[in-house]
Amino acid sequence: MPVCVFLISQRTVGGKMSEAASAKRKEKCENCTKQCNKKNDGVVATAEEQHEANGEASGGSQPLLSACLSCDGCVSEEESLKIGQQNLEELNRILALNKKCDAAEHKVLVVSLCPQSLPFFAVKFDLDIAEATRKLCGFLKSLGVQYVFDTTVAAGFSILESQREFVQRYRRRHHDSQALPMFTSSCPGWIRYAERVLGNLVTPHICTARSPQQIMGCLVKDYISQQQKLSAEKVFHVVLAPCFDKKLEAVREEFYSSLLDSRYVDCVLTSAEVYDMMERRKVSVAELDSVPLDHVLGEVGDTAPVRYEGRTSEGFLEHVFKHAAKELFGLDVTEVTYKTLRNRDFQEVTLERDGETLLQFAAVYGFRNIQTLVQRIRKGRVPYQLVEVLSCPGGCLSGRGQAGGDAVGRPDKALVQQMEDAYISLPVALPEVNPALHTLYQEWLEGQDSAQAGAMLRTQYRDLSHAPTPHMQW
Repeated sequence: MPVCVFLISQRTVGGKMSEAASAKRKEKCENCTKQCNKKNDGVVATAEEQHEANGEASGGSQPLLSACLSCDGCVSEEESLKIGQQNLEELNRILALNKKCDAAEHKVLVVSLCPQSLPFFAVKFDLDIAEATRKLCGFLKSLGVQYVFDTTVAAGFSILESQREFVQRYRRRHHDSQALPMFTSSCPGWIRYAERVLGNLVTPHICTARSPQQIMGCLVKDYISQQQKLSAEKVFHVVLAPCFDKKLEAVREEFYSSLLDSRYVDCVLTSAEVYDMMERRKVSVAELDSVPLDHVLGEVGDTAPVRYEGRTSEGFLEHVFKHAAKELFGLDVTEVTYKTLRNRDFQEVTLERDGETLLQFAAVYGFRNIQTLVQRIRKGRVPYQLVEVLSCPGGCLSGRGQAGGDAVGRPDKALVQQMEDAYISLPVALPEVNPALHTLYQEWLEGQDSAQAGAMLRTQYRDLSHAPTPHMQW
């Protein structure tokens, strides 16, 4: 299914929109203007559309998520301009600037790799993920990038903070009606929809842990910059991600530090954008140096890629489920068993003891499944204490920034399957036993419950459903 920022990306990455994309966007915009009762926040669906999307009868018209997110009408001119600066041309501008003699104008380039992007390069390079990562690192450093990290440490922070928050919410569930269910917060497409359309129905339930991308931004601009004795504005931080929506996340106003006078993430490039860059430069993978990733703590030695538990994403559901089972009920869960409900992208897991259901979580991926979830929320029929929500069917590996797709948004299934096989081959890590996380909690954040930890690892999501409509770029 199409994603709102995918249409933006066609305009900003390529310089201008194709005629087909422009016509499609015009059609959607006219539909919004004629039918949407939320002024570009969503398209009112007919009963037939509701039935098709939900697989069930619907009481009354509500915004259809797939229609809403296929239109970039909710993106303001200012946001569009900022997103437009996140492209290869901007990266090349910084690289060219660094080649000039005036060192005072130089930027230190840092690239952070999302683990879900690495299988894409493994498939394209026809290598295992570990070697593909070293080749990718070699290419980036040949351009003039000084540091290349992966975002696994940042994802570990996000998981640990999500675990803690869920336990806190669960324990206050009887006197706080907004404590449960808790929704995960790492998917910017879902967050955009929740804030702009669902508003207060959902926003108080969204986990306040920052996404791995934004925690990585804090690590780079705050901790690593200090360690390297650099001012934050001298660092140009690029994130390589599988998803176009991450560009929109990077320009959120709360992810700009007035103290550092800098954004935590300056530019997001998708896997396909970087691969296209390599193809245009006629890069031979065989001739690239194999260069290990850099350590966040500055240690020396190869850093082998790992993954956290989960099928195709960061595994928030599984980590929180196991942690909550132990913390709340004293139960050790070694394996999480998924029960498929509507389809493979709508599944649930249950913790039972002596016939009693103690916990019930759900993984809801893809626009149509999210719309089903939304309808159940409106009716008060959500039995889950936690829902892992991702806007891409199949999870982050299927992000449109690397999974390709046809004109109507269906990803390349063969490519996605190859990426899944590669991703699953990675060794599984546990953030709870990662020594780097424990060190950073003390050295960087001054403890788990400090003000510094709250500032770097947490954020808030807002009800924007009744906000004045910004000046839109049509």
